[in-house]
Amino acid sequence: MSEVENNIAGNSAAAENTAAKNNTAVITAADATEATPEASINDERAQRKARRQALLDAGIDPYPIQSTVTAHVAELEERYADLEDGQTGEEVYSVAGRVRAIRNQGKIAFVVVEDYTGQIQLFCRINNLDEKNWELLGLLDLGDIIGATGAIMRTRRGQLSLAVTSLEVLSKSLRPLPEKFHGLTDREVRYRQRYVDLIMNPEVRDVFRKRSQIISIIRQFMEADGYMEVETPVLQEILGGANAKPFITHYNALNTEDYLRIATELPLKRLLVGGLERVYELGRQFRNEGTDLTHNPEFTSMEAYAAYSDLAGMRELSQNLFQEIARKTCGCEEGHEVITYQGTEVDLSGNWRVASLAEIASEVTGEELSIDTPVEKLRAVLDRYEIEWNPEWQAGKLLFEIYDELGEKSIVNPTFVCDYPAEVSPLTKRKADDPRLTDRFELIICGAEYANAYSELNDPVDQEERFAAQMEAKRQGDEEAMEYDYDFIRALEYGMPPAGGIGYGIDRMMMLFCDQPSIRDVLLFPQLKPEKR
Repeated sequence: MSEVENNIAGNSAAAENTAAKNNTAVITAADATEATPEASINDERAQRKARRQALLDAGIDPYPIQSTVTAHVAELEERYADLEDGQTGEEVYSVAGRVRAIRNQGKIAFVVVEDYTGQIQLFCRINNLDEKNWELLGLLDLGDIIGATGAIMRTRRGQLSLAVTSLEVLSKSLRPLPEKFHGLTDREVRYRQRYVDLIMNPEVRDVFRKRSQIISIIRQFMEADGYMEVETPVLQEILGGANAKPFITHYNALNTEDYLRIATELPLKRLLVGGLERVYELGRQFRNEGTDLTHNPEFTSMEAYAAYSDLAGMRELSQNLFQEIARKTCGCEEGHEVITYQGTEVDLSGNWRVASLAEIASEVTGEELSIDTPVEKLRAVLDRYEIEWNPEWQAGKLLFEIYDELGEKSIVNPTFVCDYPAEVSPLTKRKADDPRLTDRFELIICGAEYANAYSELNDPVDQEERFAAQMEAKRQGDEEAMEYDYDFIRALEYGMPPAGGIGYGIDRMMMLFCDQPSIRDVLLFPQLKPEKR
């Protein structure tokens, strides 16, 4: 129960007695929530429909076209912070919001309404309302959206209120709000009926306000750093840019099988060829795969590419971006960007650790492992941890599996994990001193990948060979292997400048900065199984 609802509930002993004598109703949002059986819900809906009809019979449209709002609750609280108890302001305001509590006390009624900035009490006195408005109070239900006009006052108990002179129903609610929604343990119901979750849970609203704020910060940061935001096709003829299973769709006009994009990498790199030196795209990607705490088949990413940059530039970009978000959304001071994620302290300040994939794999297994480790030993390590492997995998792929299954989840503070084997990095430049490894890093925080960065491959001959290897893998049954993109090779043959590129998992960033345990908690409408009816 909110502070405003609490103030209503404890208005005064005299008021309670008055309510009892007049047999008047006292209803709050909490009262509406006792794990109501479906039959009771249907009874309640029938009663609400009857009150809707009563409004119509009285000539009142329960869903009018127009409404007037001249102030929101937070504005009024700030403007009248110094209003003394028992005083009333002179200016008249119109507010609107959802009814969260009702207390009828004979010739006085109190109604709590909530807009997106907060709650305010409506002080309704029979002497200040005409007969039609007073009777309207008796037809209100919890969850109705109403408008009210009046002057701001502060009650003798110190509660900021609106002294109502007129009321209007803006949207009659026909379905009762669920009981004890704050403590609802069935998270799937919350995800499926997010609209109710948002009504009942202000903490959820705060998460999505913060998400919106972070998106704005990212765009401002990228623009200030000289990046141009672009939009590339969601429908793509050729699968590429990542190793993932796609969603396939049929384009009727051209009679072609197209894909929903799994990444924006290849179109963005074409723009580097075209002379756009710093580009980024923030948008949806689609991967036809399962869901878990950090994966949803439809998700938001940001990919950025900078000509004449490299991995060092991408590391600097990442550190500065994350630290900027921490300062602006988590209240961190510059140089001390420390946040808490699910009870674990995460230090985002300063320069972050850089470690090779082999170094992390060695730390977590207690074995000295590298790309030079014999295949037999790498297989033995995988067997020891009961990790499956393919007989065709060479040392690079085996080493990656050890890291991927064991090493990644051991990392807490932000770490740039580098030196990935070429077998798992088909679009990345090879390291000059060891072509078996690539110039790539992944940013790992709290055991999860937040970004993937490359010194971008711009040699068309090398890229052509890697596409051919990917096609061979696809022929052998690898559903996630990329297709051969002839146009991308053609673009590279015109010449692409050396570049650094990076892709961020925006939803995981939201989990981190909003301190949420699941990706579903930062998606308004996460993917769920079809609802049984």
